[in-house]
Amino acid sequence: MHASATPDIARELFQAMRQWPIYDPHSHIDPHRPAARHFDEILGYHYFTELAHSAGMPAGLVDTELHPDTRCKNLARWLPAIDNTVQYSWLVEIVREFHGFQGDAVDSSTIDQLIKSADKESAGTAWDEQVRKLSNIEAVFLTNDFDDPLTGWDTSVYIPCLRTDDLVLKLHEPRVRQRLAAFTGQEVGDLESLRTAIGKLFDHFMAHGVRACAISLPPDFVPEPPPMISAATPIRRVLNGMDVRPDEVALIRRTVFWIIAEFCNEHRLPFDLMIGPIRNIYPNGVAGGRDLFDRRVSLADYAPVFNAFPKVKFPVSTLSPDAGAELVAYSWIFPNVYPNGHWWYSNVPTFIAADLKARVEAVPKTKIIGYYSDAYKLEFVLPKFDTFRRTLAGVLAQSCMAERGWSIERCLGLAKDILVNNPKTIFARD
Repeated sequence: MHASATPDIARELFQAMRQWPIYDPHSHIDPHRPAARHFDEILGYHYFTELAHSAGMPAGLVDTELHPDTRCKNLARWLPAIDNTVQYSWLVEIVREFHGFQGDAVDSSTIDQLIKSADKESAGTAWDEQVRKLSNIEAVFLTNDFDDPLTGWDTSVYIPCLRTDDLVLKLHEPRVRQRLAAFTGQEVGDLESLRTAIGKLFDHFMAHGVRACAISLPPDFVPEPPPMISAATPIRRVLNGMDVRPDEVALIRRTVFWIIAEFCNEHRLPFDLMIGPIRNIYPNGVAGGRDLFDRRVSLADYAPVFNAFPKVKFPVSTLSPDAGAELVAYSWIFPNVYPNGHWWYSNVPTFIAADLKARVEAVPKTKIIGYYSDAYKLEFVLPKFDTFRRTLAGVLAQSCMAERGWSIERCLGLAKDILVNNPKTIFARD
């Protein structure tokens, strides 16, 4: 294929991909209110507020104490400074796809119109379903607290996922222990009762169609096999509200993580590992815009858990954009490690393209989990997936067709595996 034909082929591939339903294996969507009812729920997405703040906007202009309309108007004044970013392109696509916007820019001159057109409070659940159908979303995975009752929505569309950050990282906080005891009806005072309570959580989630367990882990977390006998005493102390040393807190975290991995193994449940964020590194930032990553993270620290649980599928996301080569290597060698999407700071087309090219060239095609939206509202799923689909189309057109002579049909077959078939298969209930 001549190189000049590549853009045309990429467009053809993208248009074909856009006909497929979206199967989104990770989000933060509220299933009781999945779509936005007010424009502030769109414009308040942390990508927009943190970029505007980076461009000079005082964080106080989007303070949660302000009226939603005021926050929107304040932020709109700063949007021209970020209209070069891919994140801004998501905003433009949202207002065009869902709110009939015909203009070129979201700024102070158009914000009043958009606030009015995006007011969907009276539409309620009908609006949720309209956005889902317009986006062609088949299913989207949630991020559920361990004490979520998991009722009041269709769990075949909004699929439960057990988020375990609080259990692993915050068990020393009284409120977490109280929630665990209240929800399970289990008095938790030692290692065995803790294990019993966690088992009850898994039983609850399994009964409501859970497809994955997930956790976001800091860069200093090392999941080595814990010495259970040594861990019993600090766990008993922390469960009974007693003080523990920092090294004991680390041991408690490792132990709870290992117990959760054991239950994932028992229930044949994938365990999503989202590795690398340092929380609150910039405390003066806007809400959601205070965390960064540490490049010193290595998946070598996770080899013990990959080796100990060969039957557990570990979809792995790394936060640092330059961690992609290591994730490819681990997915290449370990049968139970899967490269999962393009997370947060890696979710930029340039970084996505580099990671995708390496994954397509070096990882078994049945293991590549293409993308997840990480969205808080349904409206973001379509534009974010479109960004990925365009990037995937470009990679396939250049790397597979132009360089390796693949047919367009073969490229589309691989694309469908990456976008649809693999997520469905990897997260299927055995």
